[in-house]
Amino acid sequence: MLLPLVAVVTAVHATGIARWPGFSDDEGTYVAQAWAVLHGQGLTHYTYWYDHPPLGWLQLAGLRGLAGPVLDDLSAVAAGRVLMLVPLVASCTLLWLWARRLGLRVPAAALAVALFGLSPLSVAFLRGVYLDTLALPWMLGAFVLAATPKRRLWSYAGSGACFGVAVLTKETMLLLLPALLLQVWQTCDRRTRAFCVTAFGSVLSAVGLAYPLYAALKGELLPGRDHVSLLAGVVFQLSGRAATGSPLDPSSASAALVDSWLAIDPWLLAVGVLSVPTALLVRRLRPVTLALLVLVVVGLRPGYLPQPYVVALLCLCALVAAGLADTAVGAVRSAPGQPRRLVRPVVALLVVGGLGAALAPDWASGLRTATTVDANEAGRQATAFLAERVDPRARVLVDDSYYADLVEVGFQPQFGVVWFYKLDQEAGLDPSVAERLPGGWREFDYIVSSPVLRSALEQQPDSLEEVRRALSSSTPLQIFGTGDGRVEIRRIVGEGTGSGVPNLAAP
Repeated sequence: MLLPLVAVVTAVHATGIARWPGFSDDEGTYVAQAWAVLHGQGLTHYTYWYDHPPLGWLQLAGLRGLAGPVLDDLSAVAAGRVLMLVPLVASCTLLWLWARRLGLRVPAAALAVALFGLSPLSVAFLRGVYLDTLALPWMLGAFVLAATPKRRLWSYAGSGACFGVAVLTKETMLLLLPALLLQVWQTCDRRTRAFCVTAFGSVLSAVGLAYPLYAALKGELLPGRDHVSLLAGVVFQLSGRAATGSPLDPSSASAALVDSWLAIDPWLLAVGVLSVPTALLVRRLRPVTLALLVLVVVGLRPGYLPQPYVVALLCLCALVAAGLADTAVGAVRSAPGQPRRLVRPVVALLVVGGLGAALAPDWASGLRTATTVDANEAGRQATAFLAERVDPRARVLVDDSYYADLVEVGFQPQFGVVWFYKLDQEAGLDPSVAERLPGGWREFDYIVSSPVLRSALEQQPDSLEEVRRALSSSTPLQIFGTGDGRVEIRRIVGEGTGSGVPNLAAP
């Protein structure tokens, strides 16, 4: 049952994967960083300042290298999305194995995979080139190994190794450590528990300490003059980012983000979260339920809520819902005189039928959008225009989803095609850009006004001042698409502006 189910999930995700949803700046960033690794430019296409551990895009670079020329006809981000089918297949398989090791019957394990893989919200985010997507199979692998039925020591050591890789892929996975420890504690034999926990903790610590050791060897562990540091990066992530507020505040950006999740799929998150109080009463479901509860509680705090935070929530909600349904069906007893073997299948069919009837309208509409809508046509046209009509010696300000494609066709890396966030001189995240481009926005010939760039300016009204000046000092050269999804190629005008390259002749 697993192989056909995974094949269906993969086919759904692959259909229209380069067209919907619209490319995000995060996707462009991780693809550009993987490009830098593959082309010997270092860990990133700009100064690596320890914003995230690098293992995620190192994995992406490895997958892209293995793919070879097969994906060369696609844009860089589209190729990255195709590669995301690898962690998708791994995550579905490992979710099935975790469900089975928790004692769920085959139909319930299949239900968990179907809920996780076919939710329109999963399609929207698991297609994306996000660190969370790359970390997910490592996290699931850690729980699968921790739930080993044979209680072998190497399984717990392997669990620690997998979880260490998950954390070094996306650091927010560390939130799930209490739940993973509970899984280890529940599974291991009391007589060898000390050895099992020690093996788990030792290997996890050894893998996790590789990151600060790397920073220390480079002399970048602690803040200092004229260099980045791991500690400064951690401080920024914990307290330096602009807060998006609590989802419980209807006026906050976090509430708007959660509303956007629920607009795509109002069912899976709701069913999973509402199942938590009951699922906590079921011993075998406590580790996964605790993991879900921790993520929900942390997500509700008034702080910064990342857009792909939902990725881990999706698989946990699916497993909790399927596990509770399996428990309910297993608790059914046949009435006197009725064969027991007939009662449970009937109840199971009623549960699945009712769930399917509730999900069908919203999921059918969401999956239709995911497989038919093209949200990236304007971006493709803009990239082709820049490649064909603009002198590659020109300096262009873009969101990061354009970076790798423009560099590949001859534009100068780093300071020819410039990621607009790097022009935020107030934040000072990359002094090399300010040093190389002291004139700020005046150093540029063109700016690409994309939905990503306009959204960033709207969400961060007190920053990105240089980008605002570039936009206000530009005139439209070519516009692709309409409405909020349009992409404008704009020429920056004014005395003392530009890189000195002759301007593009009017089309």
